[in-house]
Parts: sequence; C-alpha cells; structure tokens
Amino acid sequence: MTEVARITDQLQRAFDGAAWSGPSLLATLPRLTASQAAAHPVVQAHSIWEIVLHLAAWIRTVQQRVASRQVIPLTNKQDWPAQPTSLDEELWENSRQDLRAAHQLLLDTVAALTDADLAAPVGEGPEVEPGTAHPVYVLLHGVAQHNLYHAGQIVLLRKALGL
Repeated sequence: MTEVARITDQLQRAFDGAAWSGPSLLATLPRLTASQAAAHPVVQAHSIWEIVLHLAAWIRTVQQRVASRQVIPLTNKQDWPAQPTSLDEELWENSRQDLRAAHQLLLDTVAALTDADLAAPVGEGPEVEPGTAHPVYVLLHGVAQHNLYHAGQIVLLRKALGL
C-alpha cells in the first residue's frame, strides 16, 4: 500500500469511517435539527453549525494549499463563518452537504498525488514567515486530526443539549 493510500484511508476514517479514536465526524451529525445545530449550550463555545462551517472552510483551504502548494490565508470571517440567522432545515442540510463536498474535493486532490508529492513544501518562499511552511504530508494528517478534534467537540455539545 502506498503512503498516499494510507493517508486517504485515515482521511476517510476521520471523516466518515471507523475512526480509532471514537466516532468519525459525520457520525456525530445525524438526527440534528437546524435549531439543535445552531444552539449554544456551552457558554462561549461555538455551535455545532459553526463548527461544521469552520470544518468545511478548513478542508477546502487544505485542498487548495495542497493543489497550489501555496499558503492561502483565511480571514477570521472565513475561518469561523457565521451560521445563518434563519433556523431553516434546508440551510442546515446545505451546510452538511457543503462539508461532504469539500471532503470529496480533498480526496480527489489526494488521489492525484504520488508518495513523492507528500514531501513537497507548501508555502515556502521569501514572502512567507519562517516556520509556517509545511509539507503536504503534514497538512493532510493535520486535516484528519482537525476533523476528529472537532468531532469530539460536537459530541460534547450534543451531550450538553441532552442528545
């Protein structure tokens, strides 16, 4: 098995598979209404919906960075997009579908990589702050870790909601 195949497996397990650490990201999202997803049951914590929007933004950002080998910065608004003010079920479903689409685009990008590509630096250059460049390998493992980190938060928020 190639290293790219192993990383793809880990990305899929973290997102929608048999994650070693507990439930995958998508396993934390079923049977949530828009109202539940938008709730803030923990003071000063993000809602589940805000986390889903944040994850989609970062999965997409990692995909763009891997594809371009450039650091594409995010503004605070892009990093943590505001959830819709309307608690519309269709909008909530659209947010979940956007998360799935971002993940699929990342998997498609990874499928085109070779093991040699994993060592390629992302964001190296004279204009980049020293220490901020990472190899493709680190970004891909990082996005899997990021997904599981937030899956844990979603589990805690669900518990705080009594779900």
